[in-house]
Amino acid sequence: MFIPFSIMGCSLELLKSGDCGIVTVCQSQDETIRKKLILMGIKTGNTITVEQQFPTFVIKCGDLSMTIDREIARAIYVRVIEG
Repeated sequence: MFIPFSIMGCSLELLKSGDCGIVTVCQSQDETIRKKLILMGIKTGNTITVEQQFPTFVIKCGDLSMTIDREIARAIYVRVIEG
């Protein structure tokens, strides 16, 4: 028997256009990616909306829209906001 479930948290890379989440952690071993996240102002507690997923990620964080690459999207973990 199949029991439905929902993803409560995941990498930003897995969200689709229009999905929204609250940043829970920014995690990367790559120092360059960590510095980029800091410079973009992405930190724990921020709300991020995915505006476009392909061919590049376009996200909205606060009033600011920005383009990020998949490596950066993979480093951002969010708690998905339903609805």
